Amino acid sequence: MRLATLRTTSGTIAVRIDGDTAVEISDVTDVGALLSDPAWRERARVADGARRPVAGIADAEWAPVVPEPAKIVCVGLNYRNHILEMGRELPEYPTLFAKYPEALLGPYDPIVLPAVAPDAVDWEAELAIVIGATARNLDEVDAAAAIAGYSIMNDVTMRDYQYRSPEWFQGKTFEATAPFGPLLVTTDEFELGGILSSTVDGERVQQTPTDDLVFGPARLVSYISQIFTLRPGDVIASGTPGGVGHARKPPRYLTPGAVLETAIEGIGTLRNTVVAGG
Repeated sequence: MRLATLRTTSGTIAVRIDGDTAVEISDVTDVGALLSDPAWRERARVADGARRPVAGIADAEWAPVVPEPAKIVCVGLNYRNHILEMGRELPEYPTLFAKYPEALLGPYDPIVLPAVAPDAVDWEAELAIVIGATARNLDEVDAAAAIAGYSIMNDVTMRDYQYRSPEWFQGKTFEATAPFGPLLVTTDEFELGGILSSTVDGERVQQTPTDDLVFGPARLVSYISQIFTLRPGDVIASGTPGGVGHARKPPRYLTPGAVLETAIEGIGTLRNTVVAGG
């Protein structure tokens, strides 16, 4: 299945995307709320609410696919080519940090350059793993079963703030900077291996198969579940491949007017225009 969250005049609504039609899942405000129901798969499958053509949905109506996850766990240095690009050795364990829900944007919302940090804003295309069942101390087999599906996130990063200290967090969770969506594609309809890419003004800047991950989805869920409980609707941003602007010589960053597109084969495309902050 393909699921999404749409904005309405009275809030948000979860929908199932059937080809070119969006079908409302009645009385469910968003995909995160849907996943909190242990019977979410059947509830989404049989939903027969109001229908509308996908082509008629305005860009501004698409919300982050899970608008308010309780946890967003991010993974650094998890694609082999990016690790080598940054001059590091392959890690023995995942590098983890956090992002807050306030950082999330809809898949077509503008990225507003922060007024305090407008000059070193970088792109990081990522496969997002969305949790569909409570996960605590799971082995990799059970961890895989706890994954609801996959989406796309761009972990837009303020590099100057990131490197103010050895901890990356402060450059990674600026408010309204991380587009997320447009869909959650359930595990039965998605396999690793498709191309993850990003483009800036039509120029391809990242392109890597999603199976180049050092730590795959089940391994990440298993490892993180040993530290704390993952719950339905939580999100893991699994890391970015090579091609980030900060690693280029000279560095290249996002500027007002740029159009950033982030795509994963089998899921879709984020498209976000960069605008100057106030």
